[in-house]
Amino acid sequence: MARFIDEPSRTFNEYLLIPGYSSAECIPANVSLKTPLVKYKKGEEPAITMNIPLVSAIMQSVSGDRLAVALAREGGVSFIYGSQSIEDEAAMIRRVKTYKAGFVRSDSNLAPDATLADVLDLVAETGHGTIAVTEDGTAEGKLLGIVTSRDYRISRMAPDLKVCEFMTPLEKLITAPEETTLKEANDIIWDNKINQLPIVDKDGKLCYFVFRKDYIAHKQYPDELLDANKRYVVGAGINTRDYQERVPALIEAGADVLCIDSSEGYTDWQKFTIQWIREQYGDTVKVGAGNVVSAEGFRFLADCGADFVKVGIGGGSICITRETKGIGRGQATALIEVCQERDRYFEETGVYIPVCSDGGIVYDHHMTLALAMGADFIMLGRYFARFDESPSNRVMINGTFYKEYWGEGSARARNWQRYDLGGDKKLSFEEGVDSYVPYAGALKENVALSLNKVKSTMCNCGVLSIPELQEKAILTLVSSTSIVEGGAHDVIQKDATPAIK
Repeated sequence: MARFIDEPSRTFNEYLLIPGYSSAECIPANVSLKTPLVKYKKGEEPAITMNIPLVSAIMQSVSGDRLAVALAREGGVSFIYGSQSIEDEAAMIRRVKTYKAGFVRSDSNLAPDATLADVLDLVAETGHGTIAVTEDGTAEGKLLGIVTSRDYRISRMAPDLKVCEFMTPLEKLITAPEETTLKEANDIIWDNKINQLPIVDKDGKLCYFVFRKDYIAHKQYPDELLDANKRYVVGAGINTRDYQERVPALIEAGADVLCIDSSEGYTDWQKFTIQWIREQYGDTVKVGAGNVVSAEGFRFLADCGADFVKVGIGGGSICITRETKGIGRGQATALIEVCQERDRYFEETGVYIPVCSDGGIVYDHHMTLALAMGADFIMLGRYFARFDESPSNRVMINGTFYKEYWGEGSARARNWQRYDLGGDKKLSFEEGVDSYVPYAGALKENVALSLNKVKSTMCNCGVLSIPELQEKAILTLVSSTSIVEGGAHDVIQKDATPAIK
C-alpha cells in the first residue's frame, strides 16, 4: 500500500520569523551574506564562497552572459542555460570569463544600410543610447561609426533614412587600441569630454566600449565575485544526455561550477553523470545536482558526489509540473526536511554539502525564510527575468513594459533534456508556460533593495550571518486569517482611490 504523509506540505507564505534580541551591533551594515556554493570538509574552506546567497536559474529567458556579469558584480553566480548548442553555451561562458571590468561588449549594433526605423526599434528593444555601426552589423565587425540620440531627430528625418547618412563617422570619433587599460581609457574620456570610447583592434574591428557612466559605477561593486585570476565567476547548466561532450567544452571555456539541470534529481541518470565527471576530473570540477524534495533524495545525491543539492519540484512561478503530473511538494516543507538531512550528513561524515532552494520565492521576505530554514543560497528565475540584463525581449503591453519569460518545459524552450527519463528525445507534454513578467529595470538596484530587506530582517532576529540565522531563527506557522492580517486591510489605500478632479 502507498505510504501517506498526513502533515500538509507547506509553502514559505505559511511561516513567519519571530523577532529575537537585537544588540546595538545588529545593524544592516554589519550583516555578512557570505555563503558556500560547493561542499567542503569540516575545518576547511569551500573552493567557492559567494558574497550574496543568490544564483540565477538555468533558463533561456534568465541566464545569459550579460546577466552572469551583472550578478557576479553583486557577489552571486549565474548558471548559463544549457538548452542550447554546446558551442553557443561555451561561447557565453567564454564571454563572461574574458569580460574586462569597465569594458563593455556592444549589445546594440547595426549595419550602415540599416534605417532610422531600425535604430528606433533597437532603442525600444534594448533601452541603449549608443549603437555601434559596423561593416557587418555585429559586435565584432569593423567599426564605421556610432549613433546616439544626438545624431537624429525623429520629427525632421524620414524613417527610411539610412544610418550611414546620419551616424557620427569613424573619422570624427576618438578611439583607443585594444591594449588600452581601464585607467588610460577613462583618462581619454575625461580629457576629451566624451561619453563613450570605442576600443578597436589593429584591424579596426570593434572590441569594447568604455562609458563615462561606468567609471563611477565600477567603484560601486565591493562584493564582486572573482576567481583567482580576477575574472568573474560563472556557472553552467548541463544535462544527463550529452555531458561527455558538453562538460569538457564548458570546462575549457572557463566555467567555474556546473549544475545538472533537471526537474528530478533522484535518478540513475544524475548518478551516471556525476560518476563520469568524477572519473574524468576527480574533485577538481564542481557539479551541483537536483532537484529533490526529500531526505532520501538528498542522501542519494550526496552519496553520488554532488557538490551542492538543489531542492524543489513544481514550486516555480513558471512551472506546471504539479498540475500536469501530480508530483512535487510544498517548498518550505521540502527545504526543511532536506536541510535537516544535510546537517545529519555533516555530523556523520564531516562533509558539508550546501543546499540550494529552487522555487517558491514570491516576495522578498521569502528569501530570508528560505535561509532561516537552512538554505545556503537561493536559485531564482522570475526574479532575474525582470531585469535589463536577462536575455529576453522587453515589450510594451497596454502602456506598461514587460519582459518575456518562459519555462524550460514550455513548447517555446523545448528543453526535453531537463525532463529526460531515458526515453525518446522529445518533449511529450508541457511542464512550463510562456508568459510575461513586469519589467523592473537594472539588476543592481533591485538586488540591493531585496538584500537590504534580508539584512534588516536578520537584524530583527538578532543575527549577523547566515549560519547564525540558521542556528538562532525561530519560525512559526501562521493561519490563513493571520496571512490576511499581515497585509494592509480595512483601509482604502490612496493609490486605489479615484483621481480628484
